[in-house]
Amino acid sequence: MTASIAAIHVAKKQLGLDDDTYRAKLARITGKSSAKEMTEVERQQVLTVFRNEGFAPAPAALRADGRQKLTGKYAKKLQALWVAGWNLGIVRDRDDKALVAFVKRQTGIDHTRFLVFADDGRRAIEALKGWIKREAGVSYGNTNGYDWLVADGAKVAWAQWKLLMPGAGLLVREGFDSEVAKLTSRSTLGEVTATDWQIVMNSFGKLIRDR
Repeated sequence: MTASIAAIHVAKKQLGLDDDTYRAKLARITGKSSAKEMTEVERQQVLTVFRNEGFAPAPAALRADGRQKLTGKYAKKLQALWVAGWNLGIVRDRDDKALVAFVKRQTGIDHTRFLVFADDGRRAIEALKGWIKREAGVSYGNTNGYDWLVADGAKVAWAQWKLLMPGAGLLVREGFDSEVAKLTSRSTLGEVTATDWQIVMNSFGKLIRDR
């Protein structure tokens, strides 16, 4: 799905158009009742009409340094996975522009803010998870029977540890528990929170990148 199609669907929702009214309006503007059947010029004509009727795309949010923030319902999850890939040493460019380029390669959609349908969001997320699993051995969806491995952050941290300490196994976690405890001040792995795991991932990530 192109960015213009995604924007048209966002406009439909923002303007409160039901399916029949929406398709009738498209047909009046372009002679076609589906945005997918239109040329890009026709889609821009539709967007112009929608803007005149009150459609206002959300302004881009900015970071403190003036850079544009990622937006969209799947942006937070995708960014967390991208940073995990960075901390595992497989993502070479942490910048959001690199993530947006990845999303476009996987979905054909120009920006995370245009990921409005579940299948598009799922395609981007699963592609990123699959890459991280293949390249770094992160066992998404698998805890191997260990409650502390439920959190994605724990899975990433454990994969990082295995990269740092080749030969480490689930039954022989020598050094892992104590290192996590030192970084988080938690007595057991079961007490480590999602925020704590982020601290661990960032610390391990620096060690991996330094290598």
